Amino acid sequence: MDETVTSALQAWESFYVIVGSSAGALTGLQFVVLTLISEAGMIRGSAETLSAFGSPNVVHFCAALLVSAIFSAPWHGLGPPGIAVALCGAGGFVYSVAVLRRALRQRDYKPVLEDWTWHAALPMLGYAGLVHAGLRLSRVSSDALYIVGGATLLLVFVGIHNAWDTVTYVTLQRAREHKARGAARGTAERQPPSGTAPGERRNVEASGPPAPRNPEA
Repeated sequence: MDETVTSALQAWESFYVIVGSSAGALTGLQFVVLTLISEAGMIRGSAETLSAFGSPNVVHFCAALLVSAIFSAPWHGLGPPGIAVALCGAGGFVYSVAVLRRALRQRDYKPVLEDWTWHAALPMLGYAGLVHAGLRLSRVSSDALYIVGGATLLLVFVGIHNAWDTVTYVTLQRAREHKARGAARGTAERQPPSGTAPGERRNVEASGPPAPRNPEA
């Protein structure tokens, strides 16, 4: 193995150990989050909505884990890992385009600018960076390793943000539903019983409870 290639890959070994282990742990955490949301009865949207705003987080984490595994393998040059990373980025970019189309088609949630940024623009930027850096690595350009590292870390941050955004959205929605049910229950309790005129209800309430009987009488 060329000494230059060896030193270049070894310099990034600790980085990809940290990023890969973090991505793997966060992938498992995403399954836990979806399970808790499902048990709480908050998943009412279509499968297309879940595919647009839930499943991509797992894909981003798995992409970061895959890139970390690629650069942890014992390569004999920068060309093969560069091609592998470029293919990974190309697949992720195509997937991000499909996610964007699903987000446009779904009708359960209206995305805002922040959603388009974190769910579409930044993932595409990360995967495009992997394609660009992978092609440069295939031409034995070790400077592209910085682009790969930045793009991989971006995908991890995108997955973390989107997972947290999903949790906070579901939590706020659940709080609003509890508040609405409480208000509806309070309104129902203030309504007079069916078949009783409002004047009769006021007379009953004004008369108060009946006087107690005298036991000596």
